Amino acid sequence: MTHSLPHYVPSGNECALFEHAFNNKLPLLLKGPTGCGKTRFVAHMAAKLGLPLHTVSCHDDLSAADLTGRYLLTGGDTVWTDGPLTRSVRHGGICYLDEVVEARKDVTVVLHPLTDDRRVLPLDRTGEELVAPDNFMLVVSYNPGYQNIMKTLKPSTRQRFLGIEFDFPAPDLEAEIVATEAGLEIDRVKPLVRLATQLRALKGQDLEEGVSTRLLVYCASLMKSGVKVDEAVLHAMIEPLTDEPDVKEGLLEVVQVTMG
Repeated sequence: MTHSLPHYVPSGNECALFEHAFNNKLPLLLKGPTGCGKTRFVAHMAAKLGLPLHTVSCHDDLSAADLTGRYLLTGGDTVWTDGPLTRSVRHGGICYLDEVVEARKDVTVVLHPLTDDRRVLPLDRTGEELVAPDNFMLVVSYNPGYQNIMKTLKPSTRQRFLGIEFDFPAPDLEAEIVATEAGLEIDRVKPLVRLATQLRALKGQDLEEGVSTRLLVYCASLMKSGVKVDEAVLHAMIEPLTDEPDVKEGLLEVVQVTMG
């Protein structure tokens, strides 16, 4: 039984680079803005290579134990339960840590032995030292433009990974992606992409983040289901970006100028 790959349109040689990294047992770091396709890319490559994928969305409270595992009380007994990183190392597959810099500092310490030629995962609580199989791969991602000085990867950690920089696709390619994902005619999508380009130009001025490709898909999906363009734009491309009334007003002016 064959499974179709998650839809992903390459914008460069990232698919080939991913395969080279996997074949050479090298960890990979993906850098790029929120919603530009990093997670979809990893899912696409995992399916293409026929590998299990363990995805972890990192957050402030994520600790090393959340990745490696812990003893849990089960039916009156204390039983060790592997975390997603340990499962990936023990059985093979891709462990993808999304927004890794959001996790607590002890997480990077756990990753270090897996990102050099040892490729081992020491489990102090069980006394095991797991050696990663050939079909294990560690992939992490983060958004450099969003992080502050307190949340960034140390050079000593970054330099353990190959790096691929992601950005939003070129307009024609992005229109194709959004049209395919939402099932909306491409001529109706192109004005949305032009608007997204204009709004992204405001990043760092009035906005912390620009419009993601994900939000464009949401907007086009609303339009596909019969929502009027102005309403779809408001709820999918403006409201998610800001809570500030004056900023919102400025964005709506950009909408009027760009969309007519």
